[in-house]
Amino acid sequence: MNPHVTNAKLEPPSNWDRSGLPYWTYFNEELFELEAEELFRKHWQIACHTSDIPKKGSYITFDLVGERALIIRDDENEIRAFHNVCRHRGSRVLDTSEGRCKSVIRCPFHGWSYNLDGSLRGAAKANSFPALEHRKWGLKPLEMEIWRGFVFIRFKPGPQPSVANLLDRLEDEVSRYNHVELLQTAPIDCSSSGNVNWKSIRDVDNEGYHVARAHPSLNDLYGKNYYDEPFVNGVSRSIAPFNEGSGKLWSVIHYKKMIDQFTSPHNELPRAWLYIGIFPNFVLGFYPDVVTFYQEIPFSVKETAIRSSTYKRADENRTMRLARYLSERIDATAIAEDWHLSIMWNEGMKSSANTGIILSDLEYGVRTHHDALREILPVMNHEIEPTRGTLLERNNSAQNLPPNKA
Repeated sequence: MNPHVTNAKLEPPSNWDRSGLPYWTYFNEELFELEAEELFRKHWQIACHTSDIPKKGSYITFDLVGERALIIRDDENEIRAFHNVCRHRGSRVLDTSEGRCKSVIRCPFHGWSYNLDGSLRGAAKANSFPALEHRKWGLKPLEMEIWRGFVFIRFKPGPQPSVANLLDRLEDEVSRYNHVELLQTAPIDCSSSGNVNWKSIRDVDNEGYHVARAHPSLNDLYGKNYYDEPFVNGVSRSIAPFNEGSGKLWSVIHYKKMIDQFTSPHNELPRAWLYIGIFPNFVLGFYPDVVTFYQEIPFSVKETAIRSSTYKRADENRTMRLARYLSERIDATAIAEDWHLSIMWNEGMKSSANTGIILSDLEYGVRTHHDALREILPVMNHEIEPTRGTLLERNNSAQNLPPNKA
């Protein structure tokens, strides 16, 4: 049995539309610019966990669709978020993905310096400028929220409510994992990238129909019981209770063996992997041994990277460490398999033989993610690609039309 696993299935409605997004939406550069503005800048993005910036002056940075974020712990031990943009000429004030500033943030271009609270400390050769008010000319803040130890930022105001409100219905389930007390296992990774549209990666991740065929290790661990719920108000839930028995593959057999040796309170956690998808582009994962996140970082309409990190529990012992090693091994294999599937799916859309798709009931999560995209960008309802230079106008004119009538 799998204790404490909640699995109230949300079935798709009868006679639902099983088609996906038009293929042109995966290759249109004008649409990508609209996605950058309306999706990535105006929706919450996961930045890090508080344990990624443990000391005063610790920071992480990341870039997304032309925006640059800086999250830093100030002199008062408060976490702050800013645009990683110098107020002088717009250079990055910090040009590494993580590090520590002991007392000052100094721009590498002309040497303007900022306090850890973002206020301007001073301009190099200050007498060559008029008087600069330190708050007015400080780093520009970003909207930020911390939810159960995870730091979220938003570059521009958008339609989503607070993160706490967004995830309220899952609060009790997630609270079992006590994941505020986590520690970084390695620097946040954003190294893998490839020629694939970000939506192709999300389409693969938004359904478990392919698990039995494409992921031998996941199928051995939980494939018989895995279930995806659709996106509801921008959040999806996927639950993967472990299969009964010891498993067949070495990593799965020994992972389950380690999980069975956990002591209180960790042996009270569900024997399952829980995934929470947050629109438009990232997932939080909660396992008995680790907590993880991953998100798509698009560089262009045809190039995307995966940014991810894994966190261990602060009281991790040898058994938990071995379990974490095995789950990371299982996950790494599945990630590589999904990456290959995403590229194959992305390339397949270009074939003249491909005139549309039909979704399984097990792929209803793909459809609900597409519906959320269409709601914000109704031009995606157009089956025929808009003529170059008309996409923005067509999107605006489609705002008041019903779905599939634009």
